[in-house]
Amino acid sequence: QVQLVESGGGSVQSGGSLRLSCAVSAYTYSDYCTGWFRQAPGKEREGVAFIDSDGSTTYAESVKGRFTISQDNAKNTLYLQMNSLKPEDTGMYYCAAEMGLNGGTLCMEYEYNYWGQGTRVTVSS
Repeated sequence: QVQLVESGGGSVQSGGSLRLSCAVSAYTYSDYCTGWFRQAPGKEREGVAFIDSDGSTTYAESVKGRFTISQDNAKNTLYLQMNSLKPEDTGMYYCAAEMGLNGGTLCMEYEYNYWGQGTRVTVSS
């Protein structure tokens, strides 16, 4: 069983920065995808950024150039550095993991099986 615990959310003014962390209890396969999703009030959940076991990253268009996803394998921790935050970045942020990959499938295409409890990000104008 894989457990994920997010931290680092909070309130910030527009233009500010936050760094989210996600502690991953274990990587049960050598190949995996991890990612950050968010859900704004009244909106569907959307994928924000993804990173695979090789370190390849993908981003939603809305956050490219502002957010950076990274991982520290020694600490089993996933990060999301968020800069130049905008009010539309407000929402609950979740980390997710999928262990054992199908070749050729992009990280953003997976139905993730493991999820954290979420951390709230509020950006005021």
